[in-house]
Amino acid sequence: MPDETDRKMMEILRILADKEDVLGAKTIALGLKKKGYDLGERAVRYHMRILDEKGFTERKGYAGRKITPKGLKELEKGLIYDQVDFIFSKFENMIYNTTLDPNQAWGNVVVNTSIFRDRKGVMDILKEVFAKGIAVSPYVRLISEKDENDEEYFKLDTICGTTIDGMLRKVGIPVIPQYGGLVKVDDYTPVRFTELIAYKKTSMTPLEAFTDREMTSVLEVVREGTGYIPANFRLIPESAREKAVETFQKMKGIGVSGVMEIGESGESVLGIPVVDEMVGIAVVGGINPLCAAKEAGYDVNIRLAEQTVEFSTMEKLTEPEPVLKTAKQGTREEVRFLLSKAWNLINMVSFDPQTHTGQVIANISHVNKEDLEDALDVFTEVMSKPEYCVSKYFKIIPDLKEGKSSIATVCSLTIDGILNKRGIPSAPQYGGVLETQTKNPRFIELTAYSGSSLDPHEIYLTKGMTSVLEAVNSSGRILASLKEIPYIARPETMSILDEIKKTAGFSILKVGKPSELIYNAKVERYHAGIVTPGGLNPIAAIREAGIHVEPKAVEAMLDISEMEEF
Repeated sequence: MPDETDRKMMEILRILADKEDVLGAKTIALGLKKKGYDLGERAVRYHMRILDEKGFTERKGYAGRKITPKGLKELEKGLIYDQVDFIFSKFENMIYNTTLDPNQAWGNVVVNTSIFRDRKGVMDILKEVFAKGIAVSPYVRLISEKDENDEEYFKLDTICGTTIDGMLRKVGIPVIPQYGGLVKVDDYTPVRFTELIAYKKTSMTPLEAFTDREMTSVLEVVREGTGYIPANFRLIPESAREKAVETFQKMKGIGVSGVMEIGESGESVLGIPVVDEMVGIAVVGGINPLCAAKEAGYDVNIRLAEQTVEFSTMEKLTEPEPVLKTAKQGTREEVRFLLSKAWNLINMVSFDPQTHTGQVIANISHVNKEDLEDALDVFTEVMSKPEYCVSKYFKIIPDLKEGKSSIATVCSLTIDGILNKRGIPSAPQYGGVLETQTKNPRFIELTAYSGSSLDPHEIYLTKGMTSVLEAVNSSGRILASLKEIPYIARPETMSILDEIKKTAGFSILKVGKPSELIYNAKVERYHAGIVTPGGLNPIAAIREAGIHVEPKAVEAMLDISEMEEF
């Protein structure tokens, strides 16, 4: 189908998913018109029949259609190039729909929705976090529901940090969401951001990347004052600073807060540089209490910024006594984005496929020494499927880290280094998750290297979003990277890639045509895309097998002569 048709059908699915109700063609047509698609009811019915045939929607008599579980799953994957742009648009919509009036404590707020079964256990943890003020607001809305087996579960709405952006916009202050990330806290004092993901150019909500229990330590901050908590960062004009401070005071009066630091004009905030005439604001993540519940071992499904609810329908869970101190002013170490590190390592690649000598970029991951033998069994299984591995070269390093054995694999950025050394400007664009279907593989997640301090593959691996072992045997989800080259260099690039594949066992999944969508990912005009497997695929498989592993992507340079050939 044409791209435009795909877009229209994805928007229809989004409308049905947002309403969670049976909708007719007229209602859907009105919703599409608001999104810029002027489709009549007849055209909507045509698209709906296609969606019915695919199993994404189902007809409910004469009332209209309802989205199916299959449709919701498709919406999550969707047109990944569209999803990357949609995430930021979604936040803009949520900001616009925020209507909370701090003078009257009435209006819509943006909420995160979590689903769990252990009410007492989860709520006890949440109260503990709210009591220390490490959240946007202590107001919640709890709903009890029954599943298809008539078993009770709970849906909890907690106020999202996006509400603060919406309230600033409501009083006329332009606000620009920039990053979601992790803030290091020492003795209850915010020190600096250690990790960041930009709101633009990612298919997942930035803070979603940091909801895994291995990344956060909210409970440690609550109980001991030291650890890492999710937080957001946004910008406002310097001329709006005074008004913003006044607004924050009003918000605090109705129980909406969480501001950690407001900078001065052009002043860095918690390690994030700020341009002149702009002011940075750091706010604690609304998901902090939910992350604490996950850290405590509870099964909590978190959906970020899913909807708006009326503030007056929410109840205060506890009376907070905030423990976070004012962030210390002064020089702080700035957050280092991955792409800066990557380009420096790309420049150091000296590998010669003819002589099999020179430096390559390596990922170095760590397993417990007692698990090494089992880990290598899994490693071997994946390496036997060479198309899912960047290179057939690897290295076992026994004592790089105390109590650990380290496994070095070739990073896909090495290919960018090889091409650049030959005069071809190959630029890494995205790290992603590739669904390996028999006929039509496609990216289902993408995060730009330019807007992240972490390698996207580390995030996906840690969050358990891969199924490499399944992919080896049939179909599954592997890590993959998207690079771009000028379209005029495509013939020479094809020749070089063929050379390194034959002589050195490097793997390339696909080289696209100029400006062609490649595995459902968008490539800039006048460029061609290159998709390579992720160097961490064997490591992801080890984790899938239940073996604890610490993945470290883009970690070091190694001479390939020191590595073993599989």
